[in-house]
Parts: sequence; C-alpha cells; structure tokens
Amino acid sequence: MTSRFHERRGRPWLARASTGLLLLLAACKGDSLPKARVLPEPPPTHAEGCENTSADPGRVTLHRLNRAEYDATVRDLLGDTTRPARDFPADDHGYGFDNNADVLSLSPLLLEKYASAAEKLVENAWAQGTVRTCTLDAGDPEPCARDILSRFARRAWRRPVTPEEVDRLLGALTLAKQHGDPPEAGVKLALRTVLVSPHFLFRVEKDPEAASLTPHRLDAFELASRLSYFLWSSMPDEALLQAAEQGQLSTPAELEAQVRRMLADPKAQALVSNFAGQWLFTRALSSAEPDPMLYGTFNEELRQAMRQETELVFQEFLTGDHKLRDLLDAPFTYVNDALAAHYGLPLPGSATPQRVDLSAHPERQGIFGHGSLLTVTSNPDRTSPVQRGVWVLEQLLCSAPPPPPPNVEGLPPPVNPLMTMKERMALHRSLPQCQGCHRMMDPLGLALENYDPIGRWRINEVSGAPVDATGDLPDGAVLNGGADMRRFVKADPKLPACITEHLLTYALGRGTSEADACMVREISASAEASGGRLVDYILAIVLSDSFTSRRGDTEAQTP
Repeated sequence: MTSRFHERRGRPWLARASTGLLLLLAACKGDSLPKARVLPEPPPTHAEGCENTSADPGRVTLHRLNRAEYDATVRDLLGDTTRPARDFPADDHGYGFDNNADVLSLSPLLLEKYASAAEKLVENAWAQGTVRTCTLDAGDPEPCARDILSRFARRAWRRPVTPEEVDRLLGALTLAKQHGDPPEAGVKLALRTVLVSPHFLFRVEKDPEAASLTPHRLDAFELASRLSYFLWSSMPDEALLQAAEQGQLSTPAELEAQVRRMLADPKAQALVSNFAGQWLFTRALSSAEPDPMLYGTFNEELRQAMRQETELVFQEFLTGDHKLRDLLDAPFTYVNDALAAHYGLPLPGSATPQRVDLSAHPERQGIFGHGSLLTVTSNPDRTSPVQRGVWVLEQLLCSAPPPPPPNVEGLPPPVNPLMTMKERMALHRSLPQCQGCHRMMDPLGLALENYDPIGRWRINEVSGAPVDATGDLPDGAVLNGGADMRRFVKADPKLPACITEHLLTYALGRGTSEADACMVREISASAEASGGRLVDYILAIVLSDSFTSRRGDTEAQTP
C-alpha cells in the first residue's frame, strides 16, 4: 500500500527506499550506543529464609511496545491521539498481561502496519509543525535537518543519539537531493526511519556480555524507560530524560521522588487501565454477554458504569492512603444513578460516578461487590462458582489449580433444575477426577452466590430455590457468604506476595519463576513494612534488584 501510494505521487525512489532505509539507517548497532551512567549497587537485603540465596534479577527479552504502549508513546512524542495501533494485530498475553516481552513477536503484517502508521504520523506532525524546530534552507538544509532529527531521535529512542546515528539518518536527505526532491522529502523519510527503528519499536536493554549470568545494573536510560512504561505505559518525559542524562536516578531517594512525581501525573491512569484492567479483569467486561432473555436489564450504560466503578476505586488506592489489602473490603465505591439502582443503593443524583459510603451496605464493600468482576466471572445464563473461585485463587492467592483432566466435558450428568448451585457443585466433587481442584475452587465461589450473573444481590436462584452461599473449605471451616470470604482472603498470608507477583510481572514485562520467589517475598515484606499501600508496593518494586538490574543468558553464546 505504501509503495503504490508513492508511485501515484510520482516518487518511486521513495517507495523503494522505504523498506531499506526505514530499517537499515537506524538498525541496532551495539558500538553506536552512547555510554550512560550505571546505577551503584545497593546494599543487599534478604527476606527470611533467603539469606544464603544470591539475587538473580533475571532478564527481559527485547521488549516490543504493545498496542497500548505504542499509542501512548506517539501521543506523548507527537501529540497524536488517533490511536493508530487499533489497526495493528492484537497482542498476545503471557502470565496474565499483554506486555509480556516473550510473546510480543513481530510479524510481517505488523511491520507493514508500522510503516504505514509512521508515514501518517510524520505527515500529520509535519503539517502541524510539531517536529519542525527550524526552517529548512533549500541551499544548505543539513544544519536544520540535523537539529530536527537529533532532537526527535533523542525523544523517540528514549536516549541520547550519537553523531554517527544522525549522519545515517541524514542519508535520506542526500537521497532526496539525488532524485530531485526537496529537502523536506528527505527529512520526512528520516523521521519515518526513526519511527520504525528497533530503538523506537522496542525497549532496548543491552548486556555487556550477552552470555554472562552475572547481574549488572541497567544504565540510566534503560531504567528511565522501565520506569515510564511501568507507570505510564509510555516514553519518559523530558524531566525523566534529563534526570537520566544528569545521573539523577542513582539513589533510592531520587528514584522515589520520580515515582511520586509520575504517579501524580494524569498519565498514571495507564496503570489503572492496563495493570488493573487486566489484574482485576475490567478489560474482559467489554466481551461479557449476559443472556438478554434472563438478564435484559444489563445494557451498555451499566457496562460502562461497572468498569468506571472498579477503575475509580483502584485509582483512589493509587493516590490515597489506603492499604492495598483493603481493596477486598473497602467501605466506599463509585456509582452513578444507573449502577446505584442496579445495586439497590440510594441514588447519588448524578449520571456520572460519585463516591458513596457503604457503611450501611456491607454486601457491596470491596472488589467482590463490584458488578464488573461478578459479571465477567459468570456464564451468560448463570453464575459460575468455579470461575469466581479460580479468579480468587489466581489473582489474589497465586494458588491456581491445575488444568482440568481430559474427557471431563459434559460432567457431571444432567441435574435437577430445582437443585441449588451448591448441590450442583457437589456433583463435581463426587467425581474422583474433579475432587482435588473443586475442593479448592468451589467454596470461594459459592460464598458469592448471593450475587447473580450481572452482580445484583439476590436471596433466591432463578429456579426459586433459596441461595445457599456457604462454602465448605477443605479444612472443615465454612465461609458463610461474601463477608466471610472477604475476611478469609484478606487474612491469607499469601495475599501480599501474590499482589507483588502480579505487579512485578507487569512492571518487568516477564513472568516470574521459582528464581524470583525470594525477591517477591522481599518486595512484599518491604511494602507491608512501609505501610502496605499501593505506592509502597510500587516503590518496593522500583527499588528492587529485579527492576534496576538484569543479566545475560547462556543461550546467547555463539556456537
């Protein structure tokens, strides 16, 4: 498409140059990367039982920007809000998140999309003057072109650029002159080159020795990018870039100051949309389709209000003074009139969500009272204690059951429709091949049976049978409804480490393993000792070896 476009414009040279120059002029060249300040090693800290364990920060595969990161980056780089990545192929997920570097591949189709997007972005930016720092002189355009490209590449590549790199980009200016085109054509091609360079499309982190397992500190610019894509899903701003250039990311105090500054910025909404949206499953609400014959009151207005409720509550935990574990029983929420009526709460008198106190409505306290979570963990026509139980085990306790055994589809046999959900689930546990997992999952999900498939409170099931919201735990204890379940999960000692594991997975863009177990425990212990707020967890991660360091991989050895 790009080539045919340029053929019609009468500039076939530019079409032919697009594929070669766009990829080769700015290819990764290890010897061209500028030297950067490396962070000093902090004193070692160890969680109980990990004193004799050497810290392994792990490594992150060359990390392609996902669709959300691409859109946010071009927004902050060019002021473009058209969200071009909507036309890109969907990103794969790994370990629960779509920013996992190991699954973010680069297909020929995506490469074509990048080239097409770069052309449109540059044309729009040039027309609006957002990339022009000076006026090109037709007689001697190189000084101005060098200034434009140096400034743009520094921001787009999220690090200083070398004179040699700028010289390679200026090759497009020479090419334009050879074909009788104005300097503007060459500068635009060079700008497009920047946008399809590996330095833009990937977050490049280099190992001094690719095959060495010895940990080393990230350089200041690599750390700045880790920080900005963790908190903003976007590029470092000028303040963060300058801090990296001036060596101001070298101490815990300076890193903490940057974290607090960045969390106060509106761009931190990305942590709500992209981390919480996947951890708390609010993104999945878009594809939830409750049966309209049974649950016809569910509509797009409710869907939006449910999503906003969970996002606004999480946002308050991000900026407020709440302990993160209080997300399970927070005595407040955000509802508009439509959602309040759906829940049976007093109307706040507003079409936009308002903060409301839930002291008189304990059934709605905490994340388990949110319609978003209750809807996405239900089937279209009925609740699903299994899905709800698995969500708790996976997202809050990191105790996911193994996959179901083969040949269990259709089990158990048909049941009496007048049976309660608890009686139906008992049939699962009566089957030998299902007992182990369902003894873990079912009690947690059954304790939420007072909530129907669209999150309404109920005392009777669809059949008319009274709801039995008791869950019998393997140790003989009984969870009697949502209040018991909230207390049980909140008190579980695995909760802090599990929250840490999810947040660290998202922050690093890689899955955790047994090698990370001690680091996860150290981070969660540090966060809880500092107050247990979300900001404490974020700071503990940012200051950890896992975030500020990396190592090579023996598989990188050349045969």
